[in-house]
Amino acid sequence: MDIPDSRKDSSQYSTKQTKMRSSGKKKNKGINSLKIFVVALTFSFVCKTLAGIVMKSSITQIERRFGTTSSEAGLIDGSFEIGNLLMITLVSHFGTKSHIPRLIGTGCFIMGTGSILTALPHFFMGYYRYDSALNAKPLDNSTETYTPCSTDVSSSGHNRSSILVQSSCKNESGSFMWIYVILGNTLRGIGETPIAPLGITYIDNFAKEGQSTFYIGIIHSVTMVGPLIGYLLGSLCAKLYVDIGYIDLSTITIEPTDSRWVGAWWLGFLIAGILSIVSGVPFFFFPKHLKEKRRQSTGPTLLDGSSTNDNRDQKVIFRNPEKTKKPKGLAGFFYSLKCILSNKIYLIYLLSSTLTSCSFIGIITYMPKYLEQAFDISMSKSNLFLGTIVMPVFAVSVFLGGYISKKFKLTTFGILKLLIISRVSSSLFQALFYFLTCDDHLIAGLTVTYNGNAEETSQITPFSSCNSDCNCNANLWDPVCGDDGLTYMSPCLAGCKSLVGHGKDTVFYNCSCVEVNNFQLRKNSAHLGICSRKDDCSRIFIYYVILTSLVSILVGIGTSSSIILIFKFVEPDLKSLSIGLYTFVMRTVGGLLTPIYVGAMIDTACLKWDTSNCGNKGACRIYESVSFRSTAMSNQQTKTFSGEISF
Repeated sequence: MDIPDSRKDSSQYSTKQTKMRSSGKKKNKGINSLKIFVVALTFSFVCKTLAGIVMKSSITQIERRFGTTSSEAGLIDGSFEIGNLLMITLVSHFGTKSHIPRLIGTGCFIMGTGSILTALPHFFMGYYRYDSALNAKPLDNSTETYTPCSTDVSSSGHNRSSILVQSSCKNESGSFMWIYVILGNTLRGIGETPIAPLGITYIDNFAKEGQSTFYIGIIHSVTMVGPLIGYLLGSLCAKLYVDIGYIDLSTITIEPTDSRWVGAWWLGFLIAGILSIVSGVPFFFFPKHLKEKRRQSTGPTLLDGSSTNDNRDQKVIFRNPEKTKKPKGLAGFFYSLKCILSNKIYLIYLLSSTLTSCSFIGIITYMPKYLEQAFDISMSKSNLFLGTIVMPVFAVSVFLGGYISKKFKLTTFGILKLLIISRVSSSLFQALFYFLTCDDHLIAGLTVTYNGNAEETSQITPFSSCNSDCNCNANLWDPVCGDDGLTYMSPCLAGCKSLVGHGKDTVFYNCSCVEVNNFQLRKNSAHLGICSRKDDCSRIFIYYVILTSLVSILVGIGTSSSIILIFKFVEPDLKSLSIGLYTFVMRTVGGLLTPIYVGAMIDTACLKWDTSNCGNKGACRIYESVSFRSTAMSNQQTKTFSGEISF
C-alpha cells in the first residue's frame, strides 16, 4: 500500500516542479520582454528629442526661408505644443486603461509623418532668392554694363527691383506653404503625446520593486544622444545651401555666416521622420500586460523609500487610496485632477519647473541666432557648438547628479536641496554672460554715420552726400565691406561705380563713399560681406564657451532626479496623470508661449528688416548687440526667480 502512495507523492512533486519551471520561464520571459520594451522606448525617446532639436536648430532657417519675424517663427515652433496640448491630459488618463504599447507605436508613426510633412514645402516652393544688387544685372544677352551706382533711372537696380516686384508679388502672396510646416509640427506634437507618460507608466507597472527608477534613469541618460545627434544633423544641414542639387552653387554670393543664408533645413526633418516611424514598429509586438501587475502597497505610501528613524520627519504619508471610492469615466478624470491640484508640494514644484522651463526653452530656441549675431558665428558652427560641447557636458552632469544622489543616499528633501542649489548657482554664473559680447558692427547709415561716428545718432541716415547721385534702394540689404573699415548696406549706397569678378569673388571699385573716408590711402574698393569687428570676438567667444560649459554642469546636476520627484509627490494611482499635467503646463507656458514672447523681444532689437517683393516686413538681417544681449539676460532672470521659490 505504501508504493502507490509513494508514486502519488512523486507524481505530485513532479507536477509542482513542472509548474515551477513553467512559472519561472514565464517570469524570465516577462523580465526579458520588459528589458526589450525599455530598449524600444529609449530609441523612441531618442527619436522624439532628435526631431525636437532639428526644429530648434532649423527655426532661424525657416524664419529666413518664409520671411517671418522671430515672434512668428516662435509661433511656428510652438505649433508642436498645440498638438501636444490637444491630447496630453486625456492620453495620460485614459491611455493607461488601453493597450499602451500600441498607442506608443501609433504615436511614433504619427510623429514621423508630421516631421516629413514639415519638410514638404521645400519641394513645392520655388528656388530661394535673397536680396542682392547682383540680381539686378541684365539677364538677356544685351551689352548693357551693370553699375551699382548709376544716375540713369532706366537702368538702376531700384527700378529693376520694382519690375521684379510687379511680376512676382502676386505669386509670392499666393503661396502659404508655411501652413504645412505648422500642420506638420502640430501633427508631430500629437504623435509624441503617449510616448513619455504611458511609456514610463508601463515600466513602473511591471518592473520589480526599485527597478523602475533604474530603467527610467537609463532612458533619460541615453536620450541625451538625441539632442547630440540632432545638433550635429542641424549643423550639417545649415552648412548645405537650401537648394543644393538644384542650382549652380558658384553663382551664390553669400557665405554661411551671412544673415541671408538659408541651409537645407528640410533634410533634417526627412531623416528624423523616417527614424521616428521605424522606432514605432517594435511596440506593436508587445502585449498589453507583461505579467501580473505589481500590487500597490495596502499600507501608507511613503514619500521616501528610506525607513530610518532619522528621516521620519521628511516622510509624507498618503491616505490609503482604497478607502475612498473614486468615480469612473470623465468624472474620475476631474476627480483625479482635483486631487493633484490640491497637493501643495506638487504645485510648488510645478511652478518652479515651469519658470525654469521658460528660461531653458528661450535659450535653446534662439541661442544659434544669438551666437551668430553676437560672435559672427555661422548657424552651422552654432549648432556644432551646442551638439559637441553643451549637450555632452550636460549629459555627463546629469549622470553626475544621479551618482551624487545614490552615493549620499539623498532623501526626497535632499534631492530638492540639490535642485535648488544647482539652479541658484547656475543663475549667478549666467549673470556673467552680460559682459561677454562684442560691439556692434560699424555700418554706415545704420549704426554709425558715413564718416564712422557712432555718437552723432541724429545724423545717421541711409543716404549721404557721397551717394546722393546714385539711384539706390534703401531697403536692399547686400552689405559690402569698404577699404575704410566701414560696412555699407549695399554697393550702391557705398557709391561703387564698377565691379570685377563673379559670385563670392566679386569686388566693387570706384566707391565714392569709401574714397571720402580713405582719401589718404587712395583705396576705394569694397568686397562682399560685413567687415570684421574691431574687438577680439574670437577671444571673447572662448570665455563664453567656458562659462556655458560651467553653467551646463550646474544645471545638469540638479536635473537628474527632478522627474522622479513627481512620483514622490502624488499618490501611486495618480502618477500618469501627474506627469501628464506636468507636461501640459510645460508645453503651454514653456513650449508654446516662450518662443513667441522671447521672439517678440528679440524683434525689438532689430536694426534692419528684409522687405519682401510685396513690400512686407520679412526676416531681420542684423540686430543691435546690446539690446539682444539685454533680452537674453532678462530671460535669465526668470530662471533665477524660479530657483528662489523652489521651497
